[in-house]
Amino acid sequence: MSAARDSAPLAERMRPRSLDEIVGQAHLLAPGKPLRRALEGGKPYSMILWGPPGCGKTTLARLCAHLGEAEFLSMSAVLGGVAEVRAAVATAKAHREQGQRTLLFVDEVHRFNKAQQDAFLPHVEDGTITLIGATTENPSFEVNSALLSRCRVHVLKSVADEQLIAALQRALDDAERGLGARGLKAEAAALERLAEVADGDVRRALTLLEIAADQIEDGGTLTLELLRSVVTESFRRFDKGGEAFYDQISALHKTLRSSNPDAALYWFCRMLDGGCDPKYLARRLTRFASEDIGNADPRALAMSLDAWQSYERLGSPEGEVALAQLVLYLAVAPKSNAAYAAYNAARALVESGGSLGVPMELRNAPTRLMKGLGYGKGYQYDHASEQGIAFDQRGFPEELGEQTLYQPVERGLEIKIKERLDWIRARRGEALGGQQ
Repeated sequence: MSAARDSAPLAERMRPRSLDEIVGQAHLLAPGKPLRRALEGGKPYSMILWGPPGCGKTTLARLCAHLGEAEFLSMSAVLGGVAEVRAAVATAKAHREQGQRTLLFVDEVHRFNKAQQDAFLPHVEDGTITLIGATTENPSFEVNSALLSRCRVHVLKSVADEQLIAALQRALDDAERGLGARGLKAEAAALERLAEVADGDVRRALTLLEIAADQIEDGGTLTLELLRSVVTESFRRFDKGGEAFYDQISALHKTLRSSNPDAALYWFCRMLDGGCDPKYLARRLTRFASEDIGNADPRALAMSLDAWQSYERLGSPEGEVALAQLVLYLAVAPKSNAAYAAYNAARALVESGGSLGVPMELRNAPTRLMKGLGYGKGYQYDHASEQGIAFDQRGFPEELGEQTLYQPVERGLEIKIKERLDWIRARRGEALGGQQ
């Protein structure tokens, strides 16, 4: 190998040169698949490649250009702007005048704003460029609809451990581009650990292999013991602003709601492991205590606030134990969204009802004038009533009549609440003559 090739990172040297060398995307690239047929026919089209880091988006874009005999232009949406887009388009137009096609690859296309994304539209439509955008974010949310409608979306998957191990072994064996000339071996357990740490990212797996290989003499063996001294942590995928973040908080909420403490604790720890702010989790757990438990167990809200305060006083890592305790309690607590549903129903009633007046008997009457106008007239002091409740006293504006918004479920404390509320509502309905 040349010195130039030796100096390139292993992940770059091992970049696939054919569709068959791409690992982990058989659902798109297996023989007979539509995308593969298009590429082998030399007819790449504009597309959005959506997938996690290191799954092969850039490599696939390069192969699209190669198989389509097109000039490959690349830019990053993090560093580029409208000016860079215009420069790329100008280059593509020059290629077109010479009868040459151009494929423009935009990495992290979701980072472009709407105006920057719109700048591509006319040039994609008239065939000046074939656009391939790469994104780790859901294009439904991050790519504007006009551009999305002109591109096909292909979802690339995280690479499975067994496929990562195969890629690592290929790099060890390849004498031309990989480490084969050094005669290195690797314990199966070491390759398994590398795949686990890489978390579906081929580029990361090869980078870690290269770091580990630098610690071994030619002809040596990569052992699990050596690897432990090189790789001190794993790198599970997590983006505080990305889809993985929202998927994981969704999983936490839904496993809590399903009363699955084991799964809920797992997702809680996954988020902590990925770098999520524990205070954010404390806030979301407190919200859950109201929305999904409510009056079925009113202690849940108080415990949420206590756990939040405990974290703030203890700090990390001790404070996370208080939050973990809360996760377990919320998971096993009886569930009810009745309070949340009642709140939403009341909001909807307010928005649709307009500015209805307060019944005169419920109005405050601090002055003689207001008393003279009838404010507070007829108000019944509930404590003076026989049952402690004035059943014939209206609570809603007359135009609405009495409404039923809160409907307790038959779980936890709400069983008792429902019994009493049913009794109160029945008595009130009788007293008000069926105005419920």
